[in-house]
Amino acid sequence: MIHNNKSLSIAVCPSGAEQYDNATGLSRKLSIPLMPCETEEFEFLLQCSANGLALKQTGKDAPGPIVVSFTSRTMTYRVKHGGGRSQALARAIGLKKGRQPTVIDATAGLGRDSYILAFLGCHVHMLERSPILAVLLEDALYRAEQSEQAAEIIKNRLLFTHIDSKMYLEKLQQDEYPDIIYLDPMFPERTKSSLVKKEMRLLRGLAGDDQDAAELFTIALGCVQNRVVVKRPRLAPPLGSITPSHQITGKTSRFDIYLI
Repeated sequence: MIHNNKSLSIAVCPSGAEQYDNATGLSRKLSIPLMPCETEEFEFLLQCSANGLALKQTGKDAPGPIVVSFTSRTMTYRVKHGGGRSQALARAIGLKKGRQPTVIDATAGLGRDSYILAFLGCHVHMLERSPILAVLLEDALYRAEQSEQAAEIIKNRLLFTHIDSKMYLEKLQQDEYPDIIYLDPMFPERTKSSLVKKEMRLLRGLAGDDQDAAELFTIALGCVQNRVVVKRPRLAPPLGSITPSHQITGKTSRFDIYLI
């Protein structure tokens, strides 16, 4: 996800007294208020607990909290039963047996697609400029490193940097260009459906719409060796004015592939 730098109403709160020091450190790191307990004074709360960081939107109809986890039941199921190299994401990236491409995920968001690609053998560098999403990702990576299930993947094939992707890509030297750049930006919601996944609702409220996605896409095309892959809503037009080399379309989303 790209971050649009809007002013956020967000605070940190501990789940209990034992988490107060962690919450205090996070408050200082992010330069956001520290609250002793849950409150609706802020639109969002970053909650510190023994199980990790959680992002919660307050208010009557707010969705439940989000915890980024690479070892959750949902992620474990997706890793085991998601289709391996035959799934749409892997085919869009161009994964083949014996090939371990380098991938920059320039809109890391919650990091799920990055972890799947790393599990499948890619060497993935996640970039995320939202400070809030960055600390959620850092917390998830730390917890995953303690897990027998994910430690090898995290240590050897998954890297994270908190940075603006445009700035990072523009500074790459030619010998540093990755094989693939993956983009999954947040776009304006065009449906009136109330059945939007809670993660999407919360992230849209947190970061808004990515107004500079087309600019990032243009930069990506100039600093990649093999292809740029853009994830889009199934019925949305392609990003920018360039026609994709080909597309892989699913029930709700689509991958546009731009071969270099």
